[in-house]
Amino acid sequence: MFSEELKKYSWDGTTAEIMAMTAADVERALSKERLDDRDFMALISPAAEPYLEQMAQRSRAITERRFGKTISIFIPLYITNSCTNSCVYCGFNRHNKFPRIVLTPEQIEAECKAIKEMGPFENLLIVTGENPAVAGTDYLEKALQVCRPYFSNLTIEVMPLSAEDYERLTHSGLNGVVCFQETYNRDRYKVYHPAGMKSKFEWRCDGFDRMGQAGVHKIGMGVLIGLEDWRTDVTMMARHLTYLRKHYWKTRYSVNFPRMRPSEAGFQPNVVMSDRELAQLTFAFRIFDPDVDISYSTRENHQFRNNMATLGVTTMSAGSKTDPGGYACYPDSLEQFAISDPTGPLAVAADLRALGREPVWKDWDRIFD
Repeated sequence: MFSEELKKYSWDGTTAEIMAMTAADVERALSKERLDDRDFMALISPAAEPYLEQMAQRSRAITERRFGKTISIFIPLYITNSCTNSCVYCGFNRHNKFPRIVLTPEQIEAECKAIKEMGPFENLLIVTGENPAVAGTDYLEKALQVCRPYFSNLTIEVMPLSAEDYERLTHSGLNGVVCFQETYNRDRYKVYHPAGMKSKFEWRCDGFDRMGQAGVHKIGMGVLIGLEDWRTDVTMMARHLTYLRKHYWKTRYSVNFPRMRPSEAGFQPNVVMSDRELAQLTFAFRIFDPDVDISYSTRENHQFRNNMATLGVTTMSAGSKTDPGGYACYPDSLEQFAISDPTGPLAVAADLRALGREPVWKDWDRIFD
């Protein structure tokens, strides 16, 4: 399991190594076809800032060679905000006083119909808070069965499950799983996740192994930018991705770098990443792993997303609501966090076409299940 592999790496040692990178290290990394984790650290280091344009052009070339000029479009569907965790940065924190919503199958179907009226979506991300008593595997299985007639590709972002439960859900239409480790800093993890199942670092970290063991078609990874030093966190994630590719080589992978957004929790970020730094990270990850899907959500503003659409990003959300029932049933329920890009999906697609990119609504068919 990767939680054991992670013990090989020192957090402070990795931070020091990144900050000690030089221009020569950056140039060496850019001269190579296949990069290791040390090369990745060079490309995300402060020493790489003068090379940003060179990195952008290489990232664009790699992306067009591997993915063409396409951007896959998806939309999230929150089906419950009930949660037993106490994550200090999250609007769904169990201590926040607001009505908890658990959508019924009929309400989930109503949400699906509302989404289909917004645009020709085929890629759906089903999101829940973490409360196994009301939104456990049985509930998720029913949700997948309700959504499957409306969408060709179903991904979940829920509490980490057992390998057996992941495998079970693949028989009800599950194609992918997204899970954010939030931070790989084991010593600090408990500060942000003081109670609930999410407080168990190893269980969450090793969830990706369980996804791979279950044969999940696509695994999405991410760290929450704003908790700990972002350069060290994403280096640990890059190491995790390398490990997963080695052990579960039939699986596709995606990465996301969500920057913290305002929420009911009122938590203020410990680290603020600039647009320029997020661009640098995106280019570095594309150069490090040419095959990984890089996803931007509506946490990022519209102009910045457009700027990055031709330089390495391959997937975007559009028209997102982060509150359960937000499309039809409960338009005024509490959102998990505030989005930055409220642009409608058809307008997002039009902008992508104007940039010479083809929005892809469907890249998976139910027949392959």
